[in-house]
Amino acid sequence: MLFKQQVLLRQKLLVLGSLAIGSLLYLVARVGSLDRLQPICPIDGRFGLHGQDEIPVRALQFKRGLLHEFRKGNASKEQIRLHSLVQQIPKAIIIGVRKGGTRALLEMLNLHPAVVKASQEIHFFDNDENYAKGIEWYRKKMPFSYPHQITIEKSPAYFITEEVPERIYKMNSSIKLLIIVREPTTRAISDYTQVLEGKERKNKTYYKFEKLAIDSNTCEVNTKYKAVRTSIYTKHLERWLKYFPIEQFHIVDGDRLITEPLPELQLVEKFLNLPPRISQYNLYFNATRGFYCLRFNIVFNKCLAGSKGRIHPEVDSSVITKLRKFFHPFNQKFYQITGRTFNWP
Repeated sequence: MLFKQQVLLRQKLLVLGSLAIGSLLYLVARVGSLDRLQPICPIDGRFGLHGQDEIPVRALQFKRGLLHEFRKGNASKEQIRLHSLVQQIPKAIIIGVRKGGTRALLEMLNLHPAVVKASQEIHFFDNDENYAKGIEWYRKKMPFSYPHQITIEKSPAYFITEEVPERIYKMNSSIKLLIIVREPTTRAISDYTQVLEGKERKNKTYYKFEKLAIDSNTCEVNTKYKAVRTSIYTKHLERWLKYFPIEQFHIVDGDRLITEPLPELQLVEKFLNLPPRISQYNLYFNATRGFYCLRFNIVFNKCLAGSKGRIHPEVDSSVITKLRKFFHPFNQKFYQITGRTFNWP
């Protein structure tokens, strides 16, 4: 009888010991996870924009979950109202440039807890049919957010569409505008590569880049080719400067965003008057993809779509040289206007 009681006692002690060890391991893991989350948004109080009321980090994380549930139809409109969620007109827009890295920039800025992104390109200002639907239609295309958060959308066609600067000015003359650029010749080839891939998916043939970029009659650069025209950044920027001062633009180096994203993102944070929250912890290099991926927290990582970073076709070196020579004077003027110099050949 005594032996059985001793056995039962040992079993109870083992169970209690296991529970104690399990609890200890949970606390260690929990503290470790909070430490690892620290670079995203230090829990040293609350943060705010321009001295406005501040948003607790935990509330932000909860709100993002609530928004996700609302989009799935699992949260009621009453819940949204109670939590002060609104759909806001963007306070900043990534207006271009196509194939400059607009999607990467938007996704990386979304790492910041004070930024909410429009997932799709809205094409409100460059599409006459959409624009005719009015500003309320545009606002309802935006994601739900806190009143203190900044909503950002991106539509690369805005940069090169003639009517857009005036239309955006009429909506908000003090809006902040982001332009991400790459070396013009590389950008033009990337533009061509995307179109080529679309043709191949439909089993259609397409001209070689050299034939499109160079006028066969004059042997000069074909400025009628859209991929070439888009890369003449200064021509498009001058049209925008008729409505907005240069101080309302921030130029992002798209080539550097690929190889060294953090410094570029920190410059954008400063331009948008956001507290610094994006750190190296949020960005990790994926050797398989050859690009930086995003780390939101210890459980949620994200890489850009596989269509990003397409392999470019080989282009005749003489054509590349001719294009770079053509773009050179436009690049120099772009440096002068923006006050930012790039190491473009």
